[in-house]
Amino acid sequence: MLMLNEEMIKELYSMKECIEDVEKAFGYGYGNKTQTPIRMSVPHEKFKAETLYMPSYIEPENYTAIKVVSIFPHNAKEGRPVLQGVILLTDTNTGEHVAVMNASCLTVLRTGASSGVATKYLARKDSKTCALLGCGAQAIGQIQAVMAVADLEHIILFNRTIERAQAFKKELHSLYPAWSGTISIQADPNIAVSKADIVICSTKSSTPLFDGSFLKEGAHINAIGSYQPHMQEVDVQTLIRSNKIVVDTMEGTLHEAGDLLVPHNEGLWSTDSIYGEIGEIIYGEKAGREEPSEITLYKSVGIGYLDTMVASAVYKKAISEGRGENFTL
Repeated sequence: MLMLNEEMIKELYSMKECIEDVEKAFGYGYGNKTQTPIRMSVPHEKFKAETLYMPSYIEPENYTAIKVVSIFPHNAKEGRPVLQGVILLTDTNTGEHVAVMNASCLTVLRTGASSGVATKYLARKDSKTCALLGCGAQAIGQIQAVMAVADLEHIILFNRTIERAQAFKKELHSLYPAWSGTISIQADPNIAVSKADIVICSTKSSTPLFDGSFLKEGAHINAIGSYQPHMQEVDVQTLIRSNKIVVDTMEGTLHEAGDLLVPHNEGLWSTDSIYGEIGEIIYGEKAGREEPSEITLYKSVGIGYLDTMVASAVYKKAISEGRGENFTL
């Protein structure tokens, strides 16, 4: 069995590669070539935390995987990671468990890549300004993915604590030393979205982050932070103004996406208004962005087969390059 830590994965696997693999995986999902049971969440009320268990199988790739992720928000105050995870990868030709790897960085990569794919198909091609609401664990992957598919000139950061936004600004400058764009910090999320061609929502909020009436005409939103029925980052005004609401999977969305379920259950909006899945757009069954003035929203709660896809891609690359640490259970 091969063991791959975070440093090895980052050296082996780029966001560009991840976006390509995730786009391919969405095709497998749309073609019914995957099996992904609804993930199981085990809450830890004592710490307002939870552990998620996510199995999945991609038949054409001949791999299955299970990801176990713990989310402990209070760790941030103690200098420990909020999100921690591992992936166990299995070869379905033989049943051999071939690799165990750090899932935290892969989760950030594949979640970012999912938004990157959506941005590719739904955002305006001339998008220059991106507002990032929430500078937490998933934020770096979101920005990396958008920068991989859009020629950004300005990034606006909003975070509940300005100190985290300032630290994230420094992190971005260190990651993109040659980038000529600018980064600013905005204390008012409504002002941030009013200037943005692309809006990223990456928080654990249970209440909407901004008033949808402030969105620019032609804006695209990637809403990835809320992943439980009570969590909500976008308001009903955003849903009403969106010309196309696209999801990663209908099944997962209708079980977990509080952004859509809360207003639906309150009778303010209907999930019947969902335009379709991203896989339908990738494979030409439905159109992506059609008009510059359209407001588009991509809602993702995450889907397990993306983990299997990227884990198998990393494993195969590690084998080809002789990377990783071999061990026997």
